[in-house]
Amino acid sequence: MPQSSHIEATLNFLRPVAGRPARYVTDPPPGVPRTNIESEPHRVTIENGRLREHSFTLDAHGFALLRAPTRFADFYDEDAIRDRYLPEVEAVLKQALVASRVVAFDHNVRNARRAAINAALREPAKRVHNDYTYRSAPQRVRDVLPEEAERLLTRRFAIVNLWRPIAPVLESPLALAEGLSIAERDLVASDLIYADRIGETFSVTWNPAHRWVYFPHQQPEEALLIKCYDSAIDGRARLSAHGAFDDPTSPPDAPPRESIEVRTLVFWDAEHPADA
Repeated sequence: MPQSSHIEATLNFLRPVAGRPARYVTDPPPGVPRTNIESEPHRVTIENGRLREHSFTLDAHGFALLRAPTRFADFYDEDAIRDRYLPEVEAVLKQALVASRVVAFDHNVRNARRAAINAALREPAKRVHNDYTYRSAPQRVRDVLPEEAERLLTRRFAIVNLWRPIAPVLESPLALAEGLSIAERDLVASDLIYADRIGETFSVTWNPAHRWVYFPHQQPEEALLIKCYDSAIDGRARLSAHGAFDDPTSPPDAPPRESIEVRTLVFWDAEHPADA
């Protein structure tokens, strides 16, 4: 059966708020709401990226689909992930992006069914966002590599998320906005408040100029690379907004999506070729 070139679906954007958007990850102080962030749903057209999946690149679009099979299977074992999967991700990205160094520093496993009984797991994030801002990304280098940060920050670096299904994706796929279709005014710095620090992410307001893409039925041997930040300001995509959504073509009995995302710091000794 021929694949449809586009679907219509609802994505959740930031509803404008008075003041700065913020969300507490831990319990807020007494009398303070956990968040003032509200979603504003919009019906959008989402392109089926399968029809040109090899044309997407991090520099032109802010995301790319990479064939990267893995033998790792212990995705619910935190120690195994740290010991064996994160080094594998670092090696995959170092080769794919022609990087001098890659440091995996954070990961999340998402499974709505298991998250109900395991606080260490997450549900799919059905809100359009980007994981870092132009301020918080360099700060993450300082947090993760404090002794080397100022030297490393003199050269180009990026934060790249390697997102992989644990099982074939039949519901809650990711929609990704082509980076160059995002206007600066669409990006709203938002606080993520932890017990010991305040992170900063970009919430995203709706803009009809956004160009949305998804890759239906993504498989575990496929890695989706998502650019969360790029220090280069030479016209390439610096980031890509993304968010899970309810796919109208999902079977009614589809199992909950299972996925793992690994955020990495990517460094280059010198400028690497365009369109990595």
